Amino acid sequence: MYYTDKKLQYPVKVDKPNPIFARALQQAIGGVEGEIRVCMQYFFQAWGSRGPVKYRDMLLNTATEEISHIEMLSTAVALNLQNAPVSLQDEAVNGSPSVEAVMGGMNFRQFLSTGLSALPANADGVPFDMSHIYASGNLAADMYCNVAAETTGRTLAVRLYHMTDDPGMRDMLAFMIARDTMHQQQWLAVLEELGPSHLPIPNSFPQSKENGDYAYNFFITTTDGKPGDQANQAWSSGTAPDGHGEFSTFVAHPFGEEPNLGFGRADTFGQKEQSTGSAAGVVERLKDVKDHILNGING
Repeated sequence: MYYTDKKLQYPVKVDKPNPIFARALQQAIGGVEGEIRVCMQYFFQAWGSRGPVKYRDMLLNTATEEISHIEMLSTAVALNLQNAPVSLQDEAVNGSPSVEAVMGGMNFRQFLSTGLSALPANADGVPFDMSHIYASGNLAADMYCNVAAETTGRTLAVRLYHMTDDPGMRDMLAFMIARDTMHQQQWLAVLEELGPSHLPIPNSFPQSKENGDYAYNFFITTTDGKPGDQANQAWSSGTAPDGHGEFSTFVAHPFGEEPNLGFGRADTFGQKEQSTGSAAGVVERLKDVKDHILNGING
């Protein structure tokens, strides 16, 4: 069960409404780095959480806080649209604020679809579709996803902060940036609490069943086959973070054969040349067999 309060989590004030900045703020609402994303991510992680209850409770608290951030940003969008032009007059072509706003980047839908309000969409007007919600059912994996979400979200908030000189907007964003700092730290704190033994993820799968010959090799895929500046790096030499293996470099080369799916069945309706069910297909297959034999002899 969820409750609401009429008051905002933090004050939202706009001294100089700016419809262009309103569009930019949409990214923090419905962008892949935005608040809808983290809100839904934390909720679905919590709703599917198994194990210690404290992690579910933490996720629920933070997910609910993120609703407050969506509310703040939506309010900020609406306030920035207060003086936005809503008509296009013939005489407005010359120095029209509406034309200038639209040509300068104002989002049409913020008027046409919402009447000067926020959208559940990004800065380009693309609706958020939940495709970036990560809730794996694995606590450690989800914490790493959450760290990534908060770091990209904080980066976005910092960029928005530097896009505006409006004191009210900067004050709101400074608060949200601080909350992103906290959220980064809390997810990292969980990983630290789990300790190195949480790696590799999932740690419930025995490493004895993986191919240990390649578990800690950094593959060199350059054409000259030389490690270059990848030699003696933190990820190519020394003990791995999980403490279970030693990093090394490995010059990559193919272990498998050239893939050959052969010829298709006639009832899959490729071209005649692709199927052994036709004279043309038989001819093409014989050519392939001949080439294979010759290549083997020459090789």
